[in-house]
Amino acid sequence: MATSAKSSFDAQVFLAKLGVGKSILKFQKGRNVFVQGDRADKVFFIQKGKIKLTVLSDHGKEAVIGMLGPGQFFGESCMNGHKLRISTTTAMENCIIVAITKAAMVAALHDEPRFSEMFMAYLLTRNSRIEEDLIDQLFNSSERRLARLLLLLANFGKEGNPQPISPNMSQETLGEMIGTTRSRVSFFMNKFRKLGLIDYNGHIEVHSSLLSAVLHDTPQLRE
Repeated sequence: MATSAKSSFDAQVFLAKLGVGKSILKFQKGRNVFVQGDRADKVFFIQKGKIKLTVLSDHGKEAVIGMLGPGQFFGESCMNGHKLRISTTTAMENCIIVAITKAAMVAALHDEPRFSEMFMAYLLTRNSRIEEDLIDQLFNSSERRLARLLLLLANFGKEGNPQPISPNMSQETLGEMIGTTRSRVSFFMNKFRKLGLIDYNGHIEVHSSLLSAVLHDTPQLRE
């Protein structure tokens, strides 16, 4: 999962002006935008909806590696020479996606310095997030990993108020994203609710007290 590409430069307005090499696509919930092993020749920008990124191992084991929402790019690995997709992307809800050919993306980055600067900042932020996720997996308990994931999914620390987490986000998916079982996620979610850190009735509403618990390493977030 990565932070929004929005900044003082409005990428959506800029992309709307692109002509050759751009198309607007609609995907219903459950449809794949691309599948691991597909040809990689486009970059995608999410206008509406949420996208799940998964990878499949040689042994057939699937893992969720990220969740993306409006204002975020994906499929950008084609820009650095990847010929094939290294992950599968699936619509978590009905989505509107801007597809940009590699050639059109290269031209846009060359012709519009502000777009280039914004896209570079997005990639650097996303790389930092990947590093943070790796550290999280290596050093934090599954309970703290779940707490951090809930804060990220609720957009804590970004502009505006925290957002409820979609009911489409199943406990099984949460478990895949933090490397634990659905039953453990259920146990922690019930614990967080009893402690008043979240409300969990369909949508998941995350309270600021969960952020305080993570930042101050309070005893209830230790296994």
